[in-house]
Amino acid sequence: MVDTKKEQERDELHRAIWAIADELRGAVDGWDFKNYVLGTMFYRYISENLCNYINSGEAAAGNSDFDFAKMPDEDAEEARDGLVEEKGFFILPSELFCNVRANAANDENLNETLERVFRHIEESAKGSEAENDFAGLFDDYDVNSNKLGSTVAKRNEKLVKLLNGVGEMNLGDVKDHSIDAFGDAYEYLMTMYASNAGKSGGEFFTPADVSELLTRLGTAGKTEINKVYDPACGSGSLLLKAEKILGKDAIRNGFYGQEINITTYNLCRINMFLHDVGFDKFNIACEDTLISPQHWDDEPFELIVSNPPYSIKWVGDDNPLLINDPRFAPAGVLAPKSKADMAFIMHSLSWLASNGTAAIVCFPGIMYRGGAEQKIRKYLIDNNYVDCIIQLPSNLFFGTSIATCIMVMKKNKVDNKTLFIDATRECVKVTNNNKLTPENINHIVDAFARREEVEHFAHLASYDEVSGNDYNLSVSTYVEAEDTREKIDIVKLNAEIKEIVAREQVLRDEIDKIIAEIEME
Repeated sequence: MVDTKKEQERDELHRAIWAIADELRGAVDGWDFKNYVLGTMFYRYISENLCNYINSGEAAAGNSDFDFAKMPDEDAEEARDGLVEEKGFFILPSELFCNVRANAANDENLNETLERVFRHIEESAKGSEAENDFAGLFDDYDVNSNKLGSTVAKRNEKLVKLLNGVGEMNLGDVKDHSIDAFGDAYEYLMTMYASNAGKSGGEFFTPADVSELLTRLGTAGKTEINKVYDPACGSGSLLLKAEKILGKDAIRNGFYGQEINITTYNLCRINMFLHDVGFDKFNIACEDTLISPQHWDDEPFELIVSNPPYSIKWVGDDNPLLINDPRFAPAGVLAPKSKADMAFIMHSLSWLASNGTAAIVCFPGIMYRGGAEQKIRKYLIDNNYVDCIIQLPSNLFFGTSIATCIMVMKKNKVDNKTLFIDATRECVKVTNNNKLTPENINHIVDAFARREEVEHFAHLASYDEVSGNDYNLSVSTYVEAEDTREKIDIVKLNAEIKEIVAREQVLRDEIDKIIAEIEME
């Protein structure tokens, strides 16, 4: 049951956080400014997280008055190596968020101070297991950018406001993870920035309701998984949904993803930390997944969830080596150069564990177009990998009104059939976008799990039926839409017309009589 008081508190917190974030940016475009707000939140979080870790340890040893933030830097240095090994990073007491914030208004060189602090945090992880997780994390936090102001003084004024604004966000004590306030606030800010940025935001952000549906489909019938993977992970919200749905310890070996855009890649790593995912529990890479996949050597993934970019260009058969790539070779053909969608599908299938499930948002064209895409569909159906196709409502995503689909793939299906679900009417309208409600999501997941015929909603198609339709996987080919037009009773209608015609005749006779009388006068 949803705790309405808690939800209300959460909504109020969100509104307050957005008001601060929106006020902070001033004349700067919100999309450009998000890196500063989110980066400052991250700096506050890891400072408080480290302090809490050290202070709790001291308290457990009977030293309850100890406060790492008040410790001299020289004394703290002695603990550096041990903390880097345990936490993956180290921050000197003088460089903690609370101390830098306290001195910020009087620091004429605040921009240099922050630049130095961020460099030190990244450098602290060098040579450790966490090095890759911290390298370049603050690259998008440019303290000398003209976006912050035209002079150093103006930029520093803005930086003071940033530190104070984020410091005032009521995110509670790091110890209290009841609502995972930092991670929750981060996700909320991402949503707000993406929805206000339109297309540019929608490209890297999957709304929470769609993430929930994908993850529920991918984990149906499971209580735990080895790990979760997203080949186009954006800011990582989809990866983290698995933890929210299955629980903290249900993902045994962590979160894996790849992202081509470096800014978004940095946001994703920050997102992991803010959700209290340890550096040894995630592996996010920044490379082109299709050309340079980074998780070749990992064991296959039990859960793959993804919302890859729709119909982007890729090198395709211009690279003669790709047709021999073990990910693409089995289909005997590469996805077209102008539409990489099917390459993401084949890549995901290749990375999928034999007992795993992949749930991927797809551009609808790949379900019915001919040529190479049809050949790849034939390969998927002939080998019984396609478990379910779901047609979603339009307008669910930021920046595009396209009605997308979801393809669910499995390698160990118990039947040789494909389920088609028409979920186009499963939504409510919220402002300009459509949204999936918890009831909508439950309805779709329930139909997916039952795998039964439901008139106008779900159809279980045999292999022969799909191959007989030339491997067309469009839901509308298999699920007949309900005719919502008004039903007309033709017999009743004819009787009514007859009555009208008869009445019309009576009126004509009356009029003729009146005219005849007038003429006789």
